[in-house]
Amino acid sequence: MAKTYVIDPSDGTRVPFLRGILVRSLHDAGLGFDDAYELSTQVRQELADADEITTDDLHQLVLEMLQKNYGNEIADAYQPSGYASDRIMVRDTDGQVTPFAHSLHVQCLESCGLSTDQARLASDHVYQHLMEQGLPEVSTSRLGHLTYICLHQHLGHEVARRYLVWEEYSHSERPLILLLGGATGCGKSTVATEVAHRLGVVRTQSTDMLREVMRQLLPKRLLPVLHTSAFDAWTALPARLASQDQEGLIADGYRSQTELLSVPCEAVIQRALKERVSLILEGVHVHASLLDYIDRREDAVIVPIMLAVLKKDRLKKRLRGRGKRAPERGGKRYLSHFERIWDLQTYLLSEADQHGIPIIINDDREKATVEIMRTIIDVMAEGFSGTPAEVFGHD
Repeated sequence: MAKTYVIDPSDGTRVPFLRGILVRSLHDAGLGFDDAYELSTQVRQELADADEITTDDLHQLVLEMLQKNYGNEIADAYQPSGYASDRIMVRDTDGQVTPFAHSLHVQCLESCGLSTDQARLASDHVYQHLMEQGLPEVSTSRLGHLTYICLHQHLGHEVARRYLVWEEYSHSERPLILLLGGATGCGKSTVATEVAHRLGVVRTQSTDMLREVMRQLLPKRLLPVLHTSAFDAWTALPARLASQDQEGLIADGYRSQTELLSVPCEAVIQRALKERVSLILEGVHVHASLLDYIDRREDAVIVPIMLAVLKKDRLKKRLRGRGKRAPERGGKRYLSHFERIWDLQTYLLSEADQHGIPIIINDDREKATVEIMRTIIDVMAEGFSGTPAEVFGHD
């Protein structure tokens, strides 16, 4: 396929059409990656017979295709990058200058507890203000202060304060330790992945994986309770009392297995604290007792959260769906032991409530994720008294 060159009439710059640049611009406007890639491919096919096209004509072509396929909202948010000369540049504290990126700005706003839609709208307001001011370059501190003002005006004091708290934390170099517990099927792994993306946390650990490593080191004949699921660990306990009710047995078995897992869990947490890196530890074995193993002399932000699904039919549906998506995870087995899983969740929620650990209902992933982000900010805000001038400086 012959190259199509994009020409900027203002200075005569002539560069090849690059699909990757257009994909990034469309993604910044709020289009999913797959949709952005597909539309960029369609644009390239439209230009297959063209030797060159101006930046204005390319912009217009993309706008028309966006309006046709995705409506005016995405089209209005689209800003071409890589070809236009009127891009807003952002200068960081080290003097590095990069183009304003909607996707990164939106991710930052999501980190302080905004929904994706709210974050995109706020980012659009900020960008529009910068365009109206005619500023070719803005510092990160000024961008942050402007974002704070925008949030205060459009979403209120509390939202703006959460952003202020997050900005102060993000420059503090304090690690975040998020402990995300919950029974089988409540969506811990999925939510943990989403939270990690929004927070930019690269280190996540599943207690299931730690249990699997221990199983390789300690065979079943030596430690049978380790080689069971958390909800039926009681079946491997010695000399259990026949008169005890099932809920009590399930709790005993769970505690026995969790105590064994506390050793590698503690090691993972202490390693993160030592290296001063943020960590998300998720799994059914994340229990309130784990907090006793964390050295509180560290300045880390420790946030325990218990995830839950409070409708039996909804939890069954999740387990059934998980079995279809990943048959190796034993969906049918989970359903056959559903009452045990439900009883274990009841115990976990009671324990969380007794220890004052926030319980977040995961009926909707986006809502649960936003609530988790806000819970994290609430913990970060304890003792916070900073002002915008102190957080952003006087740039």
